[in-house]
Parts: sequence; structure tokens; C-alpha cells
Amino acid sequence: MAEEKQMTKVIAIFRQRGQAALEFARQTVKQEEVAFTPLREALHYFMDSWEDVLHPALVSLACEAVGGNPDSTTQLSAAIVLLAGGADVHDDIIDQSVTKGSKPTVFGKFGKDMAVLAGDALLLQGTYVLHEACEVLPKSKRQEILKIIKQAFFEVSGAEAEEAGFRGRLDLSGPEYLEIIRGKVAAGEASTRIGAIVGGGTAAEVEALGHYGRTFGVLMTIRDEVIDMFEPEELKNRAERECLPLPILLTFKDEVKKAEILQLLKEELTEDTVDKIVDVVLASKEAFDLKDEMKRLIKEEKHNITAVGNCKETLISSLESTLENL
Repeated sequence: MAEEKQMTKVIAIFRQRGQAALEFARQTVKQEEVAFTPLREALHYFMDSWEDVLHPALVSLACEAVGGNPDSTTQLSAAIVLLAGGADVHDDIIDQSVTKGSKPTVFGKFGKDMAVLAGDALLLQGTYVLHEACEVLPKSKRQEILKIIKQAFFEVSGAEAEEAGFRGRLDLSGPEYLEIIRGKVAAGEASTRIGAIVGGGTAAEVEALGHYGRTFGVLMTIRDEVIDMFEPEELKNRAERECLPLPILLTFKDEVKKAEILQLLKEELTEDTVDKIVDVVLASKEAFDLKDEMKRLIKEEKHNITAVGNCKETLISSLESTLENL
């Protein structure tokens, strides 16, 4: 119960920190005059449902952590929200994800063509907002921030492409997939680095917070990978169109458990079948090792962020909350 309260508190802080940038991003899209109604509707539909407060919250926290004014990061953070949104729309097309949770994706509701174009429009809008936000910064900071974002999105794209190459294959090992995950969360590191730079952080602070952002992204993704095992529709989609969740891939190291899980995956994925798969995975040595690795990463980051002066309690709570109920 204490962990639940901690997670609830962290979520509330992230929403508070990221809401202004998210609203800024929504308004920049909605104020654009898009003549073709289906495309306009697709863009508005996505922005109304896109809840990326994570990246702007990380920018805000990192800025304040080094003594900067978090309110000065809103426009930059909105650019990241838009860029991440465009990438998310395209990712749904690649994965053929027609729903997320109980709601249709842009791909599922408007089709492939509109989804491609909507994703393109969000990437272009994000680039424009980024350019405007950087105009008021000193040249050295502007160049550094643009370089960080460029590198991050090339890294994310590379990781997504590598993951797509393993779709439907069972020869992807857990450690290999964990490396792909590290690449997919590059935007988390970019967010905290940018926040620290805008806040006037030292080189050591920028490095420490950049490392934190990457690790936090990895921890959150591992948590999501575990949760995906419990969702029949999500697990079915991942088995057919994506890569299996990380805990399952790690468990495949045991050939007996691998055969048992593969047999269960051939059946109709009811809640009962999923429960059996989860029982096999969570009882494995690999599942315990994964949790131990999460604890090790948290311990390492607690040590690393001693280099920053503010927001330590929130940064640490955010790390620890990723272990809730795992």
C-alpha cells in the first residue's frame, strides 16, 4: 500500500510538471488550418488522447534540479511531446496496433494513409516548435540541444527498426531485447540532458541527469513489459505482430519453460491461459534476476544524482515507484 501511494504521488507530480507543455503542444496542432477534414480530425483525435507528460516532466525536473526555472522549459518540452507523438503514430503503423488500452489508435480509427500523414505532420510541427524554442537560447546551448535531439531520435529509430526485424521470431534473446529497449528510451535521456542544460547545470550535472533519464526510461519500460504479460489482447498482439515481452524472452533461456510457454501461446489467449504463462514466468530464476537488476539500477542512480542540488526526493521516488507490485 505504501508503494501504491508513492506511485500515485509520482504520477501526480509528473502530470503537474508536464501538463503545461502538453497543452502547449495540443494548441499548436489545433490552431493549424488543415483543409482536409479527415487529416484534421486524425490530428485532433491523437492530440486529445496523447498523454505524454513524462518527457516534459523530466525536462522540468532536470531544469529545477540544477537550480533553473522549470517554467522556462515549456516550449522546448512541447516540441519533444510533438516529436514523440509523431514517432508513436508511426510506431503503431509498424506494429499494426489498432487499439491501445480500450481506445483505437489513429491507425485503427483512420487507417494507414491518414496515420502516416498525421505522424509526418506531428514530426514537422515538433521540429518547427523546437526551432522557435531554441531561437531565444544562446548559440552554444541551442547547438547542443539540437544535437541531443537529433541523436536521440536517430537512436530511437534504429532501435525500433532493429525490433521490427525480430517481429514474429523467437531467436531474440532477453539480453538482446534489453539493449533494444535501452535504445528506444533515448528520448528520456535527451529530456533530462536538455532540462539540465537549460537550467544552467554543470557538465557533471548534465551527465548525471542524462544517465538518470536513460535509466528511468529503461525501468519504466521493464515495468510496462511485465504489465503487458497480464493483458490477453496485448500479449496476443505482441506474439503475432511484435516481440514477446522481455520477461518471457528472458525465461526462454530455460528450454523446458520455453516449450511450455510456446505451447500455451498456441492456445486461445484467455485470461486463464495468460495466468498460466504469467505463473511460469514469474516463478523463473530469470524473473527474479530481472527484478534484482532493476534494484541495482535504482541503487546506482541514487548514487549518481548526489551531483545535483534539488528535486532529489522526487527523482528517487520516481525510480523506486517503478518496482510497485512487481
